[in-house]
Amino acid sequence: MSLPGEKAQLQMAAVERLDELQRAQLSTKTPKEAATMMLLYPKNDVPYFVLIERMISKGKHSGQIAFPGGRAEKEDADFSVTALRETEEEVGIAQSDQLLIRSVTPIYIPPSNYMVRPYLAFAKANLSFKPQPSEVKSIIEVPLMDLLDPKNISKVNLSTSYLDNTDVPCFLLQKQVVWGATAMILYELREMMLPLFDK
Repeated sequence: MSLPGEKAQLQMAAVERLDELQRAQLSTKTPKEAATMMLLYPKNDVPYFVLIERMISKGKHSGQIAFPGGRAEKEDADFSVTALRETEEEVGIAQSDQLLIRSVTPIYIPPSNYMVRPYLAFAKANLSFKPQPSEVKSIIEVPLMDLLDPKNISKVNLSTSYLDNTDVPCFLLQKQVVWGATAMILYELREMMLPLFDK
């Protein structure tokens, strides 16, 4: 499975020339480290992945749709452990039930100054999600084919802390608008998976 990398991620970037903006900020800042998990699993013999809706808070990513994940802790042996641990904490899937497949292209998020390291994993077990009440408002289960369907790629007009009245590329998944870093990571996953389903 090849890794499409930044070229794929930038297809869903919220602003043009985001790669240049990211590099410029990285040259002057030391980012915080975080990891997220793209967890694939079977449901009624159909491949799914899980997203979360974050609780409303004072954070820059309050209320957004995201992957399970969070900040690296000192006791984490590496970033894959961060992704596994955070997935267990946020959606209740034991680390032993997550079969780690590979790392995916890291992405820098300027508004919150985070370097996020995504991972791909597979869970064979029948999953029973348990959202962390303080951080997760809802669990969103998405059929993988919805991600691969080009009809679910769209644009939405947004105003945020760093964008004003701007059309932003997004995915429309399970009646949710998924944009920003999550959409960028998802687009790379989409590019990774498409060849497998074209065969």
